[in-house]
Amino acid sequence: MPEPIIEKYRQAPNNPGVYLMKNAKGKIIYVGKAKNLKKRLSSYFVKKENHDAKTAALLETIKDFQIIITSSDHEAFILEANLIKEHNPKYNIILKDGKNYSLLRINMHEAFPAIQKVRKIKNDKALYFGPYSSGHSVNMTLKQIQKIFKLRQCKNTQFKNRSRPCLNFQIKACLGLCCNDVPEKEYKKRVQDAVLFLKGKSGRVIKKLETSMKDYSLSLEYEKAAEVRDTISAIRNIMEKQVVVSPDMKDRDIIACTSKKGRAVIIVMIVRTGCLIDSAYYYFELGLKKQDEIISAFLIQYYKNHHILPPFILLNRNIENRESLEHIFSEKKGKKVKINIPARGEKKRLVKMAYINASRELEKRVLKEEEQQASIVMLKELLKMESLPSRIECFDNSNLSGQDPVSSMVVFQDGRPYKKDYRKFIIRDLDFQDDYAYMYQVLERRFSKDPEEMPYPDLLVVDGGKGQLSMAMAVVKELNIENRFLVAGLAKKNETKGEEFDKIYTPGRSNLLNTNQARKALYLLQQVRDEAHRFAITFQRKRREKRAGLSGLDAIPGIGPEKRKILLKHFKGVTHLKKASIDDVAALPGINKVLAKTILNTLNKG
Repeated sequence: MPEPIIEKYRQAPNNPGVYLMKNAKGKIIYVGKAKNLKKRLSSYFVKKENHDAKTAALLETIKDFQIIITSSDHEAFILEANLIKEHNPKYNIILKDGKNYSLLRINMHEAFPAIQKVRKIKNDKALYFGPYSSGHSVNMTLKQIQKIFKLRQCKNTQFKNRSRPCLNFQIKACLGLCCNDVPEKEYKKRVQDAVLFLKGKSGRVIKKLETSMKDYSLSLEYEKAAEVRDTISAIRNIMEKQVVVSPDMKDRDIIACTSKKGRAVIIVMIVRTGCLIDSAYYYFELGLKKQDEIISAFLIQYYKNHHILPPFILLNRNIENRESLEHIFSEKKGKKVKINIPARGEKKRLVKMAYINASRELEKRVLKEEEQQASIVMLKELLKMESLPSRIECFDNSNLSGQDPVSSMVVFQDGRPYKKDYRKFIIRDLDFQDDYAYMYQVLERRFSKDPEEMPYPDLLVVDGGKGQLSMAMAVVKELNIENRFLVAGLAKKNETKGEEFDKIYTPGRSNLLNTNQARKALYLLQQVRDEAHRFAITFQRKRREKRAGLSGLDAIPGIGPEKRKILLKHFKGVTHLKKASIDDVAALPGINKVLAKTILNTLNKG
């Protein structure tokens, strides 16, 4: 460790506070908190014997640090969370933003509230439920709500301008409020019951409905009583399928963390009225954090935008800032929120169950990563590379008879797709089909970038045989970077010639590589190539549809630049516009039903 850092450490106080680790460029790469700054910093700069290889390598990147003294460890905890949010340090535990997860939204301030699937929480006083662990989970919940309570899903503009009910009314998944006379008070009751259902209070919903059913029967409104009876039956069917994990019927979240080989997994099991209604896994690099610190960082980020906080949160291990978190969560909920680490009994059993599931998930994750690493090692040996091909880039072209030519670049990091670095290229100034010209242009554009902006790969893969490989080599030689990475071509097998496997070409070698003893390496390259192909095809199709749609709109009498802009903005592109109904299109300003019909007929012809 450099002497200036050691000297700075010696001057660190024994107060609570926050420390910010910086790299050689002065960029903040890690933020931490401590009750005693000097004691915590000593674990990094003095007591190094317990550090694993990964942590030791990480510490080598630290060239400076800054400390901020606080009046209490609670204040340090809050400041750490704010600084992580502000600087997004590379080595901190960063939970994906809530917009990546599905939620359900109900605005109770509307006369006829809709239930909608969203991906971002807004400060609009609406109720949000979730986040759900997967798209399947939220879709199943939404389907249940529609089947039982028949709430509307349409947007307000569609709701106000419809002249006839949509398909949801036809399949009895909506009351058809847009065209049918449904009393506001009666609809609001349904919405309130749906909210209770989403909160896990199905028992309370059933009791309310049973009372309503008796009232309808007494007033001889047998059809309404039968409808309520069917609703009760549907709710009970769903409740029978739910897994009861806690006989005390309490609401709680159960959170457990486990770590292995530099990886950590956290499981969140959501229990409402004693039933397990959802569970989700979250994966993290262990980095400089210990398990209790990972749980602490996870909790503050997970519940930051979580509108439904349970009264109890159970953890599998203690955390040092438990009281601070209880205070923050209680203020947010408006009621007491207790964080417990149970030592015995039923709650201990629940935490153990969560821990076992987290451990199994981590084992699967580690095993998968080990298999991926084995493929990378095999690929290194097959290609006779000096170091592991940790970063692999692959390019593929796509066009339709020379029109709308595009290219894709996908990146695999340590054997897994690294979508952050994926890139799309629109081929410029070439209105004829020429794969070699496409490849030359795209590779030249890609590798003309500063490696500080986009790092070079360890291995560049081009989709094709000797021709594409030669073109790629011409580009890298022209840019004088042929010694920075290895280039390989992957060509599909020719079944008519009896070929069983795809072929790998490398520069300066006339014969194909023998992959008989390196199938995992070949399958990894095929996976990279197929992903590049998928990405290119998808991009080219969107370009083609957009061009066709835009030219189609331009050809419609009565559609000028302003109306075209309104249509594309509202439907977020031609693809969604083509799927819209006449009523949806006619609801927009300046567009009547005749014009709406013409638009849809023109776009969907053929």
